[in-house]
This record gives sequence, structure tokens and C-alpha cells, in this order.
Amino acid sequence: MIETTLLLCCFAFCAGLIDAAVGGGGLIQVPALFNFMPGVAPATLLGSNKLTSACGTALAAKSWVSRVRVPWSLALPAAATAFVMSFCGAMAVSAVPTAAMRPLVLFLIVAMAIYTFVKKDFGAIRKPLSIGRRERLLALLIGGAIGFYDGLFGPGTGSFLIFLFIRCYALDFLVASACAKVVNLATNAAALIFFIGAGKVIYAVALPMAVFNMAGAVVGSRLAIKRGAGFVRGLFLVLLVALIVKLAYDILK
Repeated sequence: MIETTLLLCCFAFCAGLIDAAVGGGGLIQVPALFNFMPGVAPATLLGSNKLTSACGTALAAKSWVSRVRVPWSLALPAAATAFVMSFCGAMAVSAVPTAAMRPLVLFLIVAMAIYTFVKKDFGAIRKPLSIGRRERLLALLIGGAIGFYDGLFGPGTGSFLIFLFIRCYALDFLVASACAKVVNLATNAAALIFFIGAGKVIYAVALPMAVFNMAGAVVGSRLAIKRGAGFVRGLFLVLLVALIVKLAYDILK
């Protein structure tokens, strides 16, 4: 058990690093949990993953907001609805076949990748935007929709948030990533409340992983902020390609 936990901690560090920069840490951490703990119920593995990732996301969010100027009038409304709808999504997991969602999510991620690649200035420059009632309402809708998706299914949540904050508000990748971290923290917290209440967390494994995930989050967030929007854009595209490959494999296998 100790050897398995140590191996999982290594994966958790890598997941925290990637997730803090552009999201997508679940691509590393979730498969590792399922591979090294095959006899454990999937819901318990997902709950353990959520505890680990929530800790890393909290630290990453702290690092981002202390170094990047966050438009709180957008981030907070989105986080509020994301929290509520993520909990609803977690409760609806058993009622909605996630396999049916994969083709739609794959299509959306392919479209995001093409759009980001073709528009070379996408997320490169922040254009000042007046934030009024309409923009706040849109933030509520974005948070609610992505929050429900994260509680229900999850892959690509951070990528969807970054893309939408750039596309809808003309933010650059750094500011969009900071907003995404705030919203993602809310979705993780809501889903975690559900999993803890249902007794679906292995603390002996999840807590050590959380420490390593947080360490990776510190490294990843500082690296992304130091290297700038162009670096984050490149990582974002790499992550989208990885998501496309993963989802396509899940559909075809």
C-alpha cells in the first residue's frame, strides 16, 4: 500500500503542475488511480481524486490571484453558480449515461482547438471590456453550465472555462486562467462535499496525494505566470490535443 501511495503521489505532483498552468490534471491523476487501485469502487476513486485536486486547485488559485489582476465581478458570480450546479451534477451522475456525453464533448474540444490554433491572437492580448449587468449575467450562465458539467462528467472543465472567458470577455490567457482557477475551485469544493458526505474518499491515499498535488500546483502556477500568455497558449493547445486523443480512445475502445 505504501509503494502504491508513493507512486500515486508522483502522478499527483505532475497532475498538480499541469492543472495549475492550464487545467487537465485529471488526465494524469484519474487514470493513475484506476490503474494502481483496480479493486476500489469507481465512485470512491473519483472522490479521492476530487479531494486531492481540490487541495491543489485551492493553492493554485491563491497563487494566481496574488499575481494576476482578477476581474472579480466576473469570477465570483461564475463561481457561485458553478458551486451550486456542480453539486447538482454530482447528484445526477447515476441518472445520465456519461458515455453518451463523450462524442459531444469531443466535438466541442476539437472545435476549441481549431479556433485557438487558427486565431493566432486569441488570448494573446487583453482588450479592456466594460463589465455591466449583461456581462455578469453571462458569467452566471457560464459558471452554472460548466459547474454542472464538472460535477456530472468533468474532463476539460478548466479548458472550457479558459476558452469561454477569453471568447466572451476578450481576456488574455493569464487572466482567463486565473478566473478559471477561481471557478474550478468552487466546482471542486461542491463535488467534494457530496463525495465526503457519501463516504467516498480514501483519506490514507488522498491526503498524501494532496500534499504532492499542491507542490505541483505551486510550481505550475509560478511557471505559467512567469512565462506569460504565449506559453500558456501553447500548453493549452497541447492539453486540448491530449483531451481529444483521450476522449477518442474512450469512444472507440
